Amino acid sequence: LPVRKKSRTFYSAEQLEELEKMFQEDHYPDNEKRREIAAVVGVTPQRIMVWFQNRRAKWRKSEKLNVKGNKKYPTSSA
Repeated sequence: LPVRKKSRTFYSAEQLEELEKMFQEDHYPDNEKRREIAAVVGVTPQRIMVWFQNRRAKWRKSEKLNVKGNKKYPTSSA
């Protein structure tokens, strides 16, 4: 049997706000915390896990760009 790909989950502004708030508190929520977040947001813990994986990737990418940017254009502290 062919494996069906999961359909994309679209989050409302309120859900994203809640997820971002949780991300600021903890980048690596454990299983219990993911279940709590899932109950609040209204999606499955699996979706929460994937959202956090993607959000961490985005965060790492922006951190990397910030480091590069700071080296290229150092700000003078005069």
